[in-house]
Amino acid sequence: MRTITLTVPDELADQLAPLGDRLPELLALSLRQPAVPARLYRAILDFLVGAPSPAQIAAFAPPAEVQQRLRILLDRERADMLTTAEQTEIDELERIEHLVVMIKAGALSAITTVP
Repeated sequence: MRTITLTVPDELADQLAPLGDRLPELLALSLRQPAVPARLYRAILDFLVGAPSPAQIAAFAPPAEVQQRLRILLDRERADMLTTAEQTEIDELERIEHLVVMIKAGALSAITTVP
């Protein structure tokens, strides 16, 4: 096992101190988790917390950075060049897309309902 020395702000050091022996485990976990889906879930939650109208829900689209990342992953998939981590990421993005489709389908009935 190797030793790594990091310089971090005092506030972060205070937060890390209680983690002690778990720090290597948490670092490894953070490297396995795709960053984009976590930000995308946050964007979806923030959007929904704002109580959007059905029309706003229908118009919802993922942030541009997520769309760009998905294009890159799809290109790599077509070229049969995806890593295991990228396959996991694209699988998660597909689950998120399914969630958004289901949310939009629920809003669609409110948009198309004629009083």
